Amino acid sequence: MFSFMPNSVLQMSTIFLSIVIEALPFVLLGCIISGALQVFLTPERVKRWLPQNRLLSILLGSILGFFFPSCECGIVPIVHQFVKKGVPVHTAFAFMLTAPIINPIVIFSTFIAFGNSWKMAGWRMLGSFIVALIIGVWLAYFQKESVLKEKISVKTSDGHHHHHHGQPEKAEATARPNWISRFTRQTGHVLTHAIDEFFDTGRYLIIGGLIASAMQTYLPTRVMLTLGSTKILAIIIMLLLAFTMSLCSEADAFIGSSLLSLFGTAPVVAFLVFGPMVDIKNLLMMERYFTGRFILSLIGLIALSVVGFTLFI
Repeated sequence: MFSFMPNSVLQMSTIFLSIVIEALPFVLLGCIISGALQVFLTPERVKRWLPQNRLLSILLGSILGFFFPSCECGIVPIVHQFVKKGVPVHTAFAFMLTAPIINPIVIFSTFIAFGNSWKMAGWRMLGSFIVALIIGVWLAYFQKESVLKEKISVKTSDGHHHHHHGQPEKAEATARPNWISRFTRQTGHVLTHAIDEFFDTGRYLIIGGLIASAMQTYLPTRVMLTLGSTKILAIIIMLLLAFTMSLCSEADAFIGSSLLSLFGTAPVVAFLVFGPMVDIKNLLMMERYFTGRFILSLIGLIALSVVGFTLFI
């Protein structure tokens, strides 16, 4: 039926569909979690649960992903909701960087992909943890400007109120609802917010998927592969490949293992650490919520941290 179309367009369409189909469940899950955070997470609870010490707060954010695993496809709405609700930026972004890597599913898939060996899984976890600490310290002690866009910040002040339209305060004061009606109402608020978030974030996923599939189809990957003659150059090439391919962290280890004999350990570790932290889908979703200057600084520091870490492997 599509025989009249060039092969490159058909290839690009196939890659685009595979990216979107692979990412959509995780984006939906991320939006549902974001909706739950919108309803149930209050600034008072945040202050009560999080340690006041900044370093301890960064460490907590870094290990939180192991207990609350999330793919990078759906992590941005969760982090945005964290920041809106008063979670310190250094804690939220430490979680964003490690959750797609330091979680049981990704650890196990990396272990399997590299022939039931813990070596690459260990390097990957250590690398993501170190990068998260560096970014967390930068955000905690050196980043003074607001990371949220102004229009998002304005919405934040009354965003919670929007989900309570049609709930008269007098009625709540006079007749305390039983737990069933309260649960039903709160579930409705969660789903309402999740649907809004999903359609808001989904368009960025579609645009990101189109760009990633076009780059995979038309970018001369063979030329890039032949450039990896020195270690530092090979690492940089692998960062570009990770960004271009925009794979989910559950699947990228199998691609990385196929490149191991060509590039060696350090560049492949760079590919496995950098990819879940920075890819085209994430970049466009972050652009929805965070300032451009902050995103550029964040990406630059992540890239430098990954390169610095893998040079010592």
